[in-house]
Amino acid sequence: MELLGLMPGVGEKTAERLAYHILRLSKEEALALSDAIREVKEKVKQCSVCNQFAEVDPCPICADPRRDRAVICVVEDARDVVPIEQSGSYRGLYHVLCGRLAPLEGMEPEDLTVDGLLRRVQSGDVQEVILATNPDMEGEATALYVRQALEGLPAKVTRLARGVPSGSQLDYANPAILADALEGRREMKK
Repeated sequence: MELLGLMPGVGEKTAERLAYHILRLSKEEALALSDAIREVKEKVKQCSVCNQFAEVDPCPICADPRRDRAVICVVEDARDVVPIEQSGSYRGLYHVLCGRLAPLEGMEPEDLTVDGLLRRVQSGDVQEVILATNPDMEGEATALYVRQALEGLPAKVTRLARGVPSGSQLDYANPAILADALEGRREMKK
């Protein structure tokens, strides 16, 4: 229970439920879970280019010659790559910061992988850096820090658009979402 409780989002009660669930598993299922955890820790590593998790280095995205190498999408965490890839609308590369600025949680600028991003942009091949950090206080602070770090380099720095989600209603949108939507509005095409 102690070790399960160390996982993010797992409190004391959830750790207890998981521990008892593992006890109820058959020996084969429990050992398969154990083997899967061992295999992940032995085979999966961070890509030396973008910091994404993969079994090979460089990762399949960085190694794919069909990806647009002139665009890098910067995300806070490796799991942020998944929804962007699932959208099917992005064909560039990524850079995982491995965190976000959160001084109260002990995450400072030197804990992020901004130096690696700067080296990639300084190579001269990158024309645009898309900041895709979360639209919360820490994500905004991180985006501002990265934008300032990139100042003076030849790449254009952009931020993901934000606003009212498709299919929602205005009366359910909070003021911050509406403010972002109004600020990021664009002309309708004919």
